[in-house]
Amino acid sequence: MQLEFISVFGIITGVIARFWPVWIALAVIMVPSYVYKKKLGLYGQLYDSGVGIAGLLICLFWLFTAIFASTISPFNPLQQLVVMKDALPGAIDPDTHKVFLFGGDKLARDVFSRMVYGSQIVLIIAPAATGFALMVGITLGLPAGYYGGRIDSVLSFLANLVLAFPVILLFYLLVTPGIMDTPIPYAMAGLFFLFPIIFFVVLFWTRFKNRPDRLYVLLAITLILGGWIYAGLVFDADPLGIVHIAPNQLNIFVAVVFASSPGVFRIVRGLVMDIKTRDYVAAAQTRGESPWYIMLWEILPNARGPLIVDTCLRIGYTTILLGTLGYFGLGLAPESPDWGTAIKDASRLLRAVIHPALPPTIALMSFVLGLNLLADSLREQSMKD
Repeated sequence: MQLEFISVFGIITGVIARFWPVWIALAVIMVPSYVYKKKLGLYGQLYDSGVGIAGLLICLFWLFTAIFASTISPFNPLQQLVVMKDALPGAIDPDTHKVFLFGGDKLARDVFSRMVYGSQIVLIIAPAATGFALMVGITLGLPAGYYGGRIDSVLSFLANLVLAFPVILLFYLLVTPGIMDTPIPYAMAGLFFLFPIIFFVVLFWTRFKNRPDRLYVLLAITLILGGWIYAGLVFDADPLGIVHIAPNQLNIFVAVVFASSPGVFRIVRGLVMDIKTRDYVAAAQTRGESPWYIMLWEILPNARGPLIVDTCLRIGYTTILLGTLGYFGLGLAPESPDWGTAIKDASRLLRAVIHPALPPTIALMSFVLGLNLLADSLREQSMKD
């Protein structure tokens, strides 16, 4: 069957038109933020530089793309239309008369729709896994840097032990089918997912232990909400069915947290060893504050600048890592629309057709670029402060 095509101009305008919810969301967020930037603290300071605006624009673009993926995509990412196999960009489906804006892949799926839905996987796993790694690294790095001695030696040895493994080899060992079919990933998930609950319980206890009316409310919210999420993620036992993660995604999630936590630990430990010598820490010790109060409410807030910058960079590294795992066919299902898997599928026929490989590659590159620009701007602002 002879396919019809739209022009290059039609492809460009079609892509721009499909992203209409993203343009509206960007305008709603960024225009008021720019107008009231002086009242928005560190976030508002990002609008003082072109690098910060560019980084925010790119990151928010992909965030809203993930949120509105079902509206933006003209096709289901798994839908196959045989006639559109390896179709060139701009090909028109003869049955639905919808356009394959970026063409079709080797399995006759819409490349544009798969790129859009791939952003959901990246923006769920990468920031969430980085957040959990941050919780683990902070919870262990604070006492290591503050107390020193044997505690520091033991925790630093464990962190260095993990860092000694090559990252790709470590992920290969954790995500291979032999390990995925064992209780090991669930046991590791059960351990790692406890850290956010422990962190917030200790955070609220040290702050409000003399105000039981507020303390009990915060502890109840933390334990109920944390237990609900914990049960859904680790045991897949959420009664409402809201909190759920596929087994293959859980394995990748756990592997990212396991590999990233030692790096966060070392950064937090170094910051704490420097900040604990400051006068305001000595003043808190003189007031008789507990060590964990000093760590969480005196030291940690003053270490937030480098940690925010590292978080942005680490999300970018995790995104690249997810793409690498997908490229090697590890972790996610073969039909997954994540960018790494899409690049792997397209690379097998790269000499014959190049168009299926370009959109996920550019998407991955642009998102990481946005995170790096955002981190650079945050670093500049933190140095000014």
